[in-house]
Amino acid sequence: MRNPLLGCQVWAIFVLIPFISLIESVNGIGANWGTQTSHPLPPETVVRMLLDNGIQKVKLFDADYGALRALSKSGIEVMVGIPNDMLATMASNMKAADHWVSKNVSAHLSNSVNIRYVAVGNEPFLATYNGTFLRYTFSALRNIQAALVKAGLGTKVKVTVPQNADVYTSGNDPPSGGDFRADIHDYIFQITKFLNDNGSPFTVNIYPFISLYIDSNFPVEYAFFDGQATPVNDGGATYTNMFDANYDTLVWALQKNGFPNMGIIVGEIGWPSDGDRNGNNEYAQRFMQGFMTRMAAGKGTPMRQGPIEAYLFSLIDEDQKSIQPGNFERHWGVFYFDGQPKYSLNLGTTTNGALVPARNLKYLQRKWCVLKDSVKMDDPSIAQSVSYACALGDCTSLGYGTSCGNLNIEQNVSYAFNSYYQINNQLDEACKFPNVSTITKDDPSTGTCRFGIMIEPYYGGADRRVGSGGFLAGLVLLLLTVL
Repeated sequence: MRNPLLGCQVWAIFVLIPFISLIESVNGIGANWGTQTSHPLPPETVVRMLLDNGIQKVKLFDADYGALRALSKSGIEVMVGIPNDMLATMASNMKAADHWVSKNVSAHLSNSVNIRYVAVGNEPFLATYNGTFLRYTFSALRNIQAALVKAGLGTKVKVTVPQNADVYTSGNDPPSGGDFRADIHDYIFQITKFLNDNGSPFTVNIYPFISLYIDSNFPVEYAFFDGQATPVNDGGATYTNMFDANYDTLVWALQKNGFPNMGIIVGEIGWPSDGDRNGNNEYAQRFMQGFMTRMAAGKGTPMRQGPIEAYLFSLIDEDQKSIQPGNFERHWGVFYFDGQPKYSLNLGTTTNGALVPARNLKYLQRKWCVLKDSVKMDDPSIAQSVSYACALGDCTSLGYGTSCGNLNIEQNVSYAFNSYYQINNQLDEACKFPNVSTITKDDPSTGTCRFGIMIEPYYGGADRRVGSGGFLAGLVLLLLTVL
């Protein structure tokens, strides 16, 4: 069998947007805060969660005004992001870069938001992007850095470019064979040199889960930190987990290219709790607690001793994320969409070692949309209705090995209906699938499968939910399809 610690380039292939990592107190705990959700928690509620759980750093994927405003005077260190679709503009227009920095950095700093980093893009060199952002990333990075200097922030706020771990590789060699990927070597070198010259870190996202997801022969124990894997020796360095090997592949790549002392931030690391047979609370808890424990001890890797700075991916589930990489994409959170903990996790920052949930939430009524008992399963409208409900709802907890994988056919249909119903704020019209659905006050949840009840919608910012207009248009489309 091929050495499981070789070929690091396949260990983090997809963009996995958007956890909380435990690191020595001098570095603090970091969390990714994503906002691709139908029913976002109020930003003030999320900031309160961060503080209650002793999380000292947060990484944002864009300059969300509500989030940044809520972080004012919190003391939480912030990494604010520029999305990939803005890179071309930032690269070609210095005035646009100046304006972005003024609006999204300077203005918030003056309002006591502790912005420390600007993330220029997010995994822009990901192999699956087919070079879309290769031409723009360095120029955008350079312009944003110039804008920060012009604003007098060149030493206070640092730039970085979060990269996927597929930008470096060891081929079929151990970590000591690490180097930047050949097809993008010059691009990565140029960016890395610029970052290093400006005292900025190399930010990388590492996902052991993806190794397991894309390779059925990947040995499971190498994904975790509890020492149950067979050690692999690399010139005297011993590796018992994929994270250490992947991280040190980057260390070797930096060293070979002339950056032996460059700082490294792990921008994303985590494990999904649903949406795949290996995405479950048991594995997520095992991975996350293992990572927290070793970070709390300040243990680094064979090539980089000492504490590692990292941000767990992610804080809260996001039910509007693209599932193109896999259904697990919507289940990376340590907390469910409503800010309730999924599993026990000791961050080492709370009195009793338990995660602190979101406070003062208001839920919709305890009622669910389900399949009528009287409906026969050969009714042709059922399949069409389920397809529609899943397309506009969230059915990623259905399927083999998932939390709702043991439901029968009727329960699967009910789950789909209820997802759509809850996302549409329990509108009566959202449970009027043609003659096959009904509303019940009896909780249909069973075993590990939760039939959710949505929280009350938050209207403090841009409304991302399916509004009544979008719902009615969709309902008309459904009726036309059925008829």
